[in-house]
Amino acid sequence: MRKGTMADTDELKADARAIFMAGVAAADPHDAVVNALEIHNGEWSEAGKVHVIAAGKGAVPMMRAALETLPAGKIGATLVVTNYENVTDIEGVTVMGASHPLPDRNGAEAAAAVERIASEAATSDLVLCLISGGASALLPAPVEGVTLDEKIATSDLLLKSGADIVAMNTVRKALSRLKGGGLARAISPAQGLALILSDVPGDDLAIIASGPTVADPAPPQKALEIVRDLGIADRLPESVLAHLEKRAAEPAADFVHTTENILIGSNRISLSATENAAHHRGYKPIVLSEWLEGDVQAAAESFHAAAFRASSKGRVAILAGGETSVHVTGSGKGGRNQEMALRFAVLCEASPLPRGWAFLSGGTDGRDGPTDAAGGLVTPKTIAALDAKDLSVDAYLSDNDAYHALKEADALLMTGATGTNVADLQVLLLG
Repeated sequence: MRKGTMADTDELKADARAIFMAGVAAADPHDAVVNALEIHNGEWSEAGKVHVIAAGKGAVPMMRAALETLPAGKIGATLVVTNYENVTDIEGVTVMGASHPLPDRNGAEAAAAVERIASEAATSDLVLCLISGGASALLPAPVEGVTLDEKIATSDLLLKSGADIVAMNTVRKALSRLKGGGLARAISPAQGLALILSDVPGDDLAIIASGPTVADPAPPQKALEIVRDLGIADRLPESVLAHLEKRAAEPAADFVHTTENILIGSNRISLSATENAAHHRGYKPIVLSEWLEGDVQAAAESFHAAAFRASSKGRVAILAGGETSVHVTGSGKGGRNQEMALRFAVLCEASPLPRGWAFLSGGTDGRDGPTDAAGGLVTPKTIAALDAKDLSVDAYLSDNDAYHALKEADALLMTGATGTNVADLQVLLLG
Protein backbone atom coordinates (compact mmCIF):
# COMPACT_ATOMS: atom_id res chain seq x y z
CA MET A 1 0.00 0.00 0.00
CA ARG A 2 1.40 3.36 -1.02
CA LYS A 3 0.55 6.26 1.28
CA GLY A 4 0.01 9.90 0.42
CA THR A 5 -2.02 11.76 -2.20
CA MET A 6 -0.45 13.18 -5.33
CA ALA A 7 -0.75 16.69 -3.90
CA ASP A 8 0.96 15.60 -0.69
CA THR A 9 3.75 13.91 -2.65
CA ASP A 10 4.37 16.93 -4.86
CA GLU A 11 4.58 19.21 -1.81
CA LEU A 12 7.00 16.86 -0.05
CA LYS A 13 9.19 16.66 -3.18
CA ALA A 14 9.28 20.44 -3.51
CA ASP A 15 10.10 20.87 0.17
CA ALA A 16 12.84 18.23 0.07
CA ARG A 17 14.51 19.93 -2.88
CA ALA A 18 14.25 23.37 -1.24
CA ILE A 19 15.75 22.06 2.01
CA PHE A 20 18.62 20.40 0.12
CA MET A 21 19.32 23.60 -1.85
CA ALA A 22 19.44 25.56 1.41
CA GLY A 23 22.28 23.27 2.45
CA VAL A 24 24.05 23.83 -0.87
CA ALA A 25 23.65 27.59 -0.55
CA ALA A 26 25.26 27.51 2.91
CA ALA A 27 28.41 26.11 1.26
CA ASP A 28 28.57 28.71 -1.50
CA PRO A 29 32.30 29.53 -1.65
CA HIS A 30 31.71 33.08 -2.88
CA ASP A 31 29.36 34.07 -0.07
CA ALA A 32 31.44 32.24 2.54
CA VAL A 33 34.53 34.26 1.61
CA VAL A 34 32.64 37.57 1.56
CA ASN A 35 31.14 36.90 5.00
CA ALA A 36 34.49 35.85 6.47
CA LEU A 37 36.33 38.87 5.12
CA GLU A 38 33.68 41.21 6.49
CA ILE A 39 33.91 39.55 9.91
CA HIS A 40 37.72 39.56 9.90
CA ASN A 41 38.11 43.05 8.50
CA GLY A 42 40.83 43.88 11.02
CA GLU A 43 43.21 41.25 9.73
CA TRP A 44 43.37 42.61 6.19
CA SER A 45 42.59 46.30 6.69
CA GLU A 46 45.71 46.85 8.79
CA ALA A 47 48.05 45.08 6.36
CA GLY A 48 50.20 46.74 3.72
CA LYS A 49 49.32 44.73 0.62
CA VAL A 50 47.02 41.72 0.52
CA HIS A 51 48.29 38.96 -1.75
CA VAL A 52 45.58 36.44 -2.65
CA ILE A 53 46.19 32.76 -3.39
CA ALA A 54 43.15 30.60 -4.18
CA ALA A 55 43.64 26.85 -4.63
CA GLY A 56 41.16 24.02 -5.04
CA LYS A 57 37.96 23.20 -6.88
CA GLY A 58 36.25 26.30 -5.46
CA ALA A 59 39.16 28.63 -6.19
CA VAL A 60 37.52 30.73 -8.93
CA PRO A 61 34.41 31.89 -7.00
CA MET A 62 36.51 32.33 -3.85
CA MET A 63 38.94 34.62 -5.69
CA ARG A 64 36.07 36.62 -7.19
CA ALA A 65 34.62 37.12 -3.73
CA ALA A 66 37.95 38.41 -2.42
CA LEU A 67 38.34 40.82 -5.32
CA GLU A 68 34.83 42.17 -4.75
CA THR A 69 35.41 42.63 -1.01
CA LEU A 70 38.96 43.94 -0.75
CA PRO A 71 39.73 47.54 -1.82
CA ALA A 72 41.51 47.49 -5.20
CA GLY A 73 44.38 49.53 -3.83
CA LYS A 74 45.07 46.89 -1.19
CA ILE A 75 45.43 43.95 -3.55
CA GLY A 76 48.91 42.75 -4.44
CA ALA A 77 49.71 39.53 -6.27
CA THR A 78 46.82 37.22 -7.17
CA LEU A 79 46.83 33.59 -8.27
CA VAL A 80 44.16 30.94 -8.84
CA VAL A 81 44.98 27.24 -9.11
CA THR A 82 42.07 24.94 -9.92
CA ASN A 83 41.25 21.76 -11.82
CA TYR A 84 41.07 22.06 -15.59
CA GLU A 85 37.27 21.68 -15.66
CA ASN A 86 36.79 24.75 -13.44
CA VAL A 87 39.25 27.10 -15.15
CA THR A 88 37.63 30.47 -15.89
CA ASP A 89 39.34 33.72 -16.82
CA ILE A 90 39.33 36.48 -14.20
CA GLU A 91 40.48 39.89 -15.35
CA GLY A 92 43.86 40.82 -13.87
CA VAL A 93 44.33 37.42 -12.18
CA THR A 94 46.64 34.57 -13.18
CA VAL A 95 44.48 31.44 -13.42
CA MET A 96 46.34 28.15 -13.69
CA GLY A 97 44.77 24.78 -14.41
CA ALA A 98 46.21 21.55 -13.05
CA SER A 99 45.34 17.86 -12.87
CA HIS A 100 43.20 16.13 -10.23
CA PRO A 101 43.33 13.56 -8.63
CA LEU A 102 46.81 12.71 -9.97
CA PRO A 103 49.19 15.73 -10.07
CA ASP A 104 50.91 16.94 -13.22
CA ARG A 105 53.63 19.37 -14.35
CA ASN A 106 51.23 22.29 -14.61
CA GLY A 107 50.42 21.72 -10.95
CA ALA A 108 54.12 21.75 -10.11
CA GLU A 109 54.50 25.10 -11.90
CA ALA A 110 51.48 26.42 -10.01
CA ALA A 111 52.95 25.25 -6.70
CA ALA A 112 56.19 27.08 -7.48
CA ALA A 113 54.19 30.24 -8.23
CA VAL A 114 52.38 29.90 -4.89
CA GLU A 115 55.71 29.58 -3.09
CA ARG A 116 57.05 32.73 -4.80
CA ILE A 117 54.09 34.85 -3.74
CA ALA A 118 54.25 33.54 -0.17
CA SER A 119 58.00 33.92 0.30
CA GLU A 120 58.26 37.34 -1.37
CA ALA A 121 55.51 38.96 0.76
CA ALA A 122 56.80 41.82 2.92
CA THR A 123 56.58 41.51 6.70
CA SER A 124 53.82 44.13 6.75
CA ASP A 125 51.78 42.30 4.07
CA LEU A 126 49.00 39.75 4.43
CA VAL A 127 48.85 36.57 2.34
CA LEU A 128 45.20 35.55 2.01
CA CYS A 129 44.91 31.82 1.27
CA LEU A 130 41.55 30.59 -0.05
CA ILE A 131 41.64 26.80 0.28
CA SER A 132 39.08 24.28 -0.98
CA GLY A 133 39.00 20.55 -1.65
CA GLY A 134 41.34 19.26 -4.33
CA ALA A 135 44.17 21.67 -3.58
CA SER A 136 46.38 18.82 -2.38
CA ALA A 137 46.70 17.20 -5.81
CA LEU A 138 46.66 20.55 -7.61
CA LEU A 139 49.80 21.83 -5.83
CA PRO A 140 52.52 19.16 -6.06
CA ALA A 141 55.79 20.51 -4.65
CA PRO A 142 58.15 17.54 -4.17
CA VAL A 143 60.82 17.75 -1.49
CA GLU A 144 64.43 18.03 -2.58
CA GLY A 145 65.71 14.80 -4.11
CA VAL A 146 62.28 13.60 -5.29
CA THR A 147 61.14 14.32 -8.84
CA LEU A 148 57.58 15.12 -9.87
CA ASP A 149 57.35 11.85 -11.81
CA GLU A 150 58.41 9.95 -8.69
CA LYS A 151 55.81 11.75 -6.60
CA ILE A 152 53.13 11.05 -9.23
CA ALA A 153 54.09 7.36 -9.20
CA THR A 154 53.79 7.36 -5.42
CA SER A 155 50.35 9.02 -5.55
CA ASP A 156 49.21 6.43 -8.08
CA LEU A 157 50.38 3.59 -5.81
CA LEU A 158 48.53 5.13 -2.86
CA LEU A 159 45.32 5.55 -4.87
CA LYS A 160 45.38 1.89 -5.91
CA SER A 161 46.41 0.57 -2.49
CA GLY A 162 43.09 1.14 -0.74
CA ALA A 163 44.57 3.80 1.54
CA ASP A 164 42.05 6.14 3.14
CA ILE A 165 42.30 9.91 2.74
CA VAL A 166 44.09 10.38 6.08
CA ALA A 167 46.79 7.85 5.21
CA MET A 168 47.21 9.23 1.71
CA ASN A 169 47.58 12.79 2.94
CA THR A 170 50.08 11.78 5.62
CA VAL A 171 52.39 10.37 2.95
CA ARG A 172 51.78 13.30 0.61
CA LYS A 173 52.70 15.76 3.35
CA ALA A 174 55.95 13.92 4.03
CA LEU A 175 56.93 14.37 0.37
CA SER A 176 55.86 18.00 -0.04
CA ARG A 177 57.30 21.46 0.50
CA LEU A 178 53.81 23.01 0.77
CA LYS A 179 51.61 20.46 2.51
CA GLY A 180 51.52 19.92 6.26
CA GLY A 181 52.08 23.61 7.04
CA GLY A 182 54.68 24.24 4.34
CA LEU A 183 52.74 27.17 2.89
CA ALA A 184 52.40 28.77 6.34
CA ARG A 185 56.16 28.47 6.84
CA ALA A 186 56.75 30.11 3.44
CA ILE A 187 54.45 33.01 4.37
CA SER A 188 56.22 33.78 7.67
CA PRO A 189 57.23 36.40 8.80
CA ALA A 190 54.43 38.04 6.78
CA GLN A 191 50.92 37.56 8.15
CA GLY A 192 48.68 34.86 6.74
CA LEU A 193 44.92 34.33 6.79
CA ALA A 194 43.56 31.03 5.46
CA LEU A 195 39.83 30.73 4.71
CA ILE A 196 39.08 27.03 4.32
CA LEU A 197 36.16 25.17 2.74
CA SER A 198 36.00 21.62 4.10
CA ASP A 199 35.24 18.47 2.13
CA VAL A 200 36.36 15.93 4.76
CA PRO A 201 34.68 14.24 7.76
CA GLY A 202 35.16 16.06 11.03
CA ASP A 203 36.45 19.18 9.25
CA ASP A 204 40.01 18.49 10.37
CA LEU A 205 41.99 21.45 9.04
CA ALA A 206 45.13 19.30 8.94
CA ILE A 207 43.43 16.97 6.44
CA ILE A 208 41.66 19.43 4.11
CA ALA A 209 43.89 19.87 1.04
CA SER A 210 46.64 18.15 3.11
CA GLY A 211 46.79 21.15 5.45
CA PRO A 212 49.06 23.65 3.61
CA THR A 213 48.68 26.15 6.44
CA VAL A 214 48.29 23.66 9.32
CA ALA A 215 50.97 21.72 11.19
CA ASP A 216 51.08 18.01 10.42
CA PRO A 217 49.98 16.18 13.61
CA ALA A 218 51.57 12.90 12.49
CA PRO A 219 54.99 11.99 13.92
CA PRO A 220 57.88 11.94 11.39
CA GLN A 221 57.92 8.14 11.16
CA LYS A 222 54.19 7.78 10.41
CA ALA A 223 54.45 8.06 6.60
CA LEU A 224 57.02 5.27 6.50
CA GLU A 225 54.82 3.09 8.68
CA ILE A 226 51.86 3.67 6.35
CA VAL A 227 53.62 2.61 3.14
CA ARG A 228 54.98 -0.47 4.90
CA ASP A 229 51.57 -1.40 6.29
CA LEU A 230 50.02 -0.96 2.82
CA GLY A 231 52.66 -3.28 1.36
CA ILE A 232 53.90 -0.76 -1.20
CA ALA A 233 57.25 0.24 0.33
CA ASP A 234 59.22 -2.04 -1.98
CA ARG A 235 57.45 -0.57 -5.04
CA LEU A 236 58.12 3.08 -4.19
CA PRO A 237 60.75 5.00 -6.15
CA GLU A 238 64.13 4.68 -4.39
CA SER A 239 64.32 8.43 -3.71
CA VAL A 240 60.87 8.43 -2.06
CA LEU A 241 61.65 5.51 0.23
CA ALA A 242 65.03 7.04 1.11
CA HIS A 243 63.39 10.34 2.04
CA LEU A 244 60.75 8.64 4.19
CA GLU A 245 63.41 6.59 5.98
CA LYS A 246 65.57 9.68 6.60
CA ARG A 247 62.52 11.61 7.83
CA ALA A 248 61.54 8.81 10.21
CA ALA A 249 64.97 8.95 11.86
CA GLU A 250 64.83 12.70 12.56
CA PRO A 251 63.03 14.45 15.45
CA ALA A 252 59.93 16.52 14.69
CA ALA A 253 60.74 20.13 13.83
CA ASP A 254 59.05 23.04 15.59
CA PHE A 255 56.18 24.56 13.59
CA VAL A 256 56.68 28.33 13.52
CA HIS A 257 54.12 30.33 11.54
CA THR A 258 52.09 33.54 11.43
CA THR A 259 48.93 32.26 9.71
CA GLU A 260 45.41 32.15 11.16
CA ASN A 261 43.14 29.35 9.90
CA ILE A 262 39.36 29.80 9.69
CA LEU A 263 36.79 27.21 8.57
CA ILE A 264 34.18 28.99 6.43
CA GLY A 265 32.16 26.11 4.98
CA SER A 266 31.63 22.41 5.63
CA ASN A 267 29.17 19.57 5.41
CA ARG A 268 28.21 20.18 9.06
CA ILE A 269 27.47 23.85 8.35
CA SER A 270 25.33 22.81 5.38
CA LEU A 271 23.55 20.17 7.46
CA SER A 272 22.72 22.85 10.01
CA ALA A 273 21.27 24.96 7.19
CA THR A 274 18.99 22.08 6.17
CA GLU A 275 17.80 21.87 9.79
CA ASN A 276 16.89 25.54 9.74
CA ALA A 277 15.17 25.27 6.37
CA ALA A 278 13.15 22.24 7.48
CA HIS A 279 12.04 24.00 10.65
CA HIS A 280 11.05 27.08 8.63
CA ARG A 281 8.82 24.88 6.43
CA GLY A 282 7.02 23.35 9.39
CA TYR A 283 8.94 20.10 9.87
CA LYS A 284 10.52 18.84 13.05
CA PRO A 285 14.18 18.28 12.10
CA ILE A 286 15.96 15.14 13.32
CA VAL A 287 19.64 14.63 12.47
CA LEU A 288 20.18 10.94 11.78
CA SER A 289 23.96 11.33 11.35
CA GLU A 290 26.40 14.23 11.19
CA TRP A 291 28.63 12.11 8.94
CA LEU A 292 26.82 9.27 7.19
CA GLU A 293 29.25 6.76 5.69
CA GLY A 294 29.49 3.11 4.74
CA ASP A 295 27.51 1.12 2.19
CA VAL A 296 24.45 2.77 0.61
CA GLN A 297 22.19 -0.20 1.44
CA ALA A 298 22.98 0.11 5.14
CA ALA A 299 22.48 3.88 4.96
CA ALA A 300 19.09 3.45 3.26
CA GLU A 301 18.07 0.93 5.93
CA SER A 302 19.03 3.43 8.65
CA PHE A 303 16.72 6.05 7.16
CA HIS A 304 13.92 3.48 6.74
CA ALA A 305 14.18 2.43 10.40
CA ALA A 306 14.34 6.07 11.54
CA ALA A 307 11.13 6.80 9.64
CA PHE A 308 9.25 4.18 11.66
CA ARG A 309 10.68 5.50 14.93
CA ALA A 310 9.39 8.96 14.00
CA SER A 311 5.97 7.75 12.84
CA SER A 312 4.01 9.52 15.59
CA LYS A 313 5.80 12.86 15.67
CA GLY A 314 3.88 14.90 13.09
CA ARG A 315 5.65 16.41 10.07
CA VAL A 316 9.26 15.32 10.33
CA ALA A 317 12.50 15.93 8.42
CA ILE A 318 15.16 13.27 8.99
CA LEU A 319 18.49 14.68 7.84
CA ALA A 320 22.08 13.58 7.36
CA GLY A 321 25.31 14.58 5.67
CA GLY A 322 28.42 12.67 4.73
CA GLU A 323 29.78 10.38 2.04
CA THR A 324 28.63 6.80 1.52
CA SER A 325 30.04 4.15 -0.80
CA VAL A 326 28.80 1.65 -3.39
CA HIS A 327 30.21 -1.80 -4.04
CA VAL A 328 30.15 -1.79 -7.85
CA THR A 329 29.64 -5.16 -9.52
CA GLY A 330 27.65 -4.10 -12.60
CA SER A 331 28.34 -1.96 -15.64
CA GLY A 332 25.45 0.47 -15.32
CA LYS A 333 25.44 4.23 -14.77
CA GLY A 334 24.88 6.02 -11.49
CA GLY A 335 26.41 7.28 -8.27
CA ARG A 336 26.17 6.65 -4.54
CA ASN A 337 23.32 9.14 -4.02
CA GLN A 338 21.20 7.77 -6.86
CA GLU A 339 21.68 4.20 -5.67
CA MET A 340 20.84 5.10 -2.06
CA ALA A 341 17.64 6.83 -3.17
CA LEU A 342 16.56 3.89 -5.31
CA ARG A 343 17.37 1.40 -2.55
CA PHE A 344 15.32 3.45 -0.08
CA ALA A 345 12.34 3.37 -2.45
CA VAL A 346 12.66 -0.43 -2.70
CA LEU A 347 12.69 -0.74 1.10
CA CYS A 348 9.52 1.35 1.34
CA GLU A 349 7.83 -0.82 -1.30
CA ALA A 350 8.58 -3.97 0.69
CA SER A 351 7.76 -2.37 4.05
CA PRO A 352 5.61 0.73 3.41
CA LEU A 353 5.84 3.73 5.67
CA PRO A 354 2.57 4.62 7.43
CA ARG A 355 2.29 8.02 5.74
CA GLY A 356 3.43 10.05 2.75
CA TRP A 357 7.14 10.58 2.26
CA ALA A 358 9.84 11.93 -0.03
CA PHE A 359 13.53 10.99 0.17
CA LEU A 360 16.40 12.93 -1.39
CA SER A 361 20.08 12.07 -1.50
CA GLY A 362 22.34 14.43 -3.41
CA GLY A 363 25.88 15.63 -3.92
CA THR A 364 26.36 19.29 -3.02
CA ASP A 365 28.48 19.81 -6.14
CA GLY A 366 25.54 18.87 -8.37
CA ARG A 367 27.32 15.81 -9.72
CA ASP A 368 26.81 12.24 -8.49
CA GLY A 369 29.31 9.82 -9.98
CA PRO A 370 29.95 10.13 -13.74
CA THR A 371 26.48 11.56 -14.41
CA ASP A 372 24.73 14.88 -14.94
CA ALA A 373 22.46 14.28 -11.92
CA ALA A 374 23.12 15.43 -8.35
CA GLY A 375 21.35 12.35 -6.98
CA GLY A 376 17.85 11.00 -6.59
CA LEU A 377 14.52 12.26 -5.23
CA VAL A 378 12.11 9.38 -4.69
CA THR A 379 8.55 9.05 -3.38
CA PRO A 380 5.93 6.28 -3.08
CA LYS A 381 5.31 6.80 -6.83
CA THR A 382 8.87 5.87 -7.88
CA ILE A 383 8.60 2.06 -7.87
CA ALA A 384 5.02 2.30 -9.17
CA ALA A 385 6.31 4.18 -12.22
CA LEU A 386 8.80 1.40 -12.96
CA ASP A 387 6.13 -1.27 -12.42
CA ALA A 388 3.83 0.51 -14.86
CA LYS A 389 6.53 0.22 -17.53
CA ASP A 390 7.19 -3.44 -16.64
CA LEU A 391 10.77 -2.53 -15.62
CA SER A 392 12.64 -4.54 -12.99
CA VAL A 393 14.16 -2.44 -10.24
CA ASP A 394 16.15 -5.47 -9.09
CA ALA A 395 17.75 -5.73 -12.53
CA TYR A 396 18.72 -2.06 -12.41
CA LEU A 397 20.26 -2.42 -8.96
CA SER A 398 22.18 -5.59 -9.81
CA ASP A 399 23.77 -3.70 -12.70
CA ASN A 400 24.43 -0.56 -10.57
CA ASP A 401 22.23 1.31 -13.05
CA ALA A 402 20.33 3.60 -10.70
CA TYR A 403 20.60 6.54 -13.11
CA HIS A 404 18.44 4.94 -15.81
CA ALA A 405 15.98 3.53 -13.27
CA LEU A 406 15.44 6.94 -11.71
CA LYS A 407 15.28 8.57 -15.12
CA GLU A 408 12.47 6.20 -16.16
CA ALA A 409 10.64 7.08 -12.93
CA ASP A 410 11.24 10.84 -13.28
CA ALA A 411 13.14 10.73 -9.96
CA LEU A 412 16.57 12.14 -10.82
CA LEU A 413 17.70 15.17 -8.82
CA MET A 414 18.98 17.66 -11.41
CA THR A 415 20.58 20.88 -10.12
CA GLY A 416 23.44 21.57 -12.52
CA ALA A 417 26.93 22.35 -11.25
CA THR A 418 26.71 24.28 -7.98
CA GLY A 419 30.27 25.63 -7.76
CA THR A 420 30.88 24.10 -4.34
CA ASN A 421 31.52 20.69 -2.81
CA VAL A 422 31.02 19.71 0.83
CA ALA A 423 30.14 16.04 0.21
CA ASP A 424 26.51 14.81 0.30
CA LEU A 425 23.23 15.65 2.02
CA GLN A 426 20.15 13.51 2.64
CA VAL A 427 16.60 14.69 3.36
CA LEU A 428 13.72 12.37 4.29
CA LEU A 429 10.39 14.15 4.76
CA LEU A 430 7.39 12.53 6.42
CA GLY A 431 4.08 14.21 5.75
